Amino acid sequence: MHRQPLLEMLSRYAEQYPEETNVVERIRQLVASSPECFQRDCRPGHITASAWVLSHDLSRCVLVHHRKLGRWLQPGGHAEGDNDLLAVAVREVREETGLVELELMPTNDELAPLDLDVHLIPPRVDATGNVIEPAHDHHDIRFLLRADAGQRLVLSQESNDVRWFTHEEVLEIADEESLLRMLRKAGPQA
Repeated sequence: MHRQPLLEMLSRYAEQYPEETNVVERIRQLVASSPECFQRDCRPGHITASAWVLSHDLSRCVLVHHRKLGRWLQPGGHAEGDNDLLAVAVREVREETGLVELELMPTNDELAPLDLDVHLIPPRVDATGNVIEPAHDHHDIRFLLRADAGQRLVLSQESNDVRWFTHEEVLEIADEESLLRMLRKAGPQA
């Protein structure tokens, strides 16, 4: 079953972060009930993957200013049918930041997700106000990566900006709890 690895990952995550039972259960319910959960058109939501990327010296993290959503986020995106969510996260980091050499970092001594989040994506509308894509949930599986030194950031068409941030700078621009939660879990350290 192509969903079984994710269900097992969710079980391990729940053991590591028992205080996050609600989000684990929401994602588990989607995965268990929707064989098409890795497809972008799965409604009322679908699986996405992203990464909190730290610099090689662990002093900064990279964020992208998302063009459609108008805010700073970690790089990530749709699974597009792929159930290898680490590969999805790495692909999206490469596409959105230009960082190619990346290493998965352990969280709580395991090679597991750093964070999970379910968040509402607003509807997309055309110039006349017609809904192109209805509002839906992203069930995001987030990994912790470290970028090798000496790589240059490259802006993608999906973003207004891509930039390295210190701990203090993230605190200044973070406008949602999920960014702050990843900052607390992984740094960069102040």
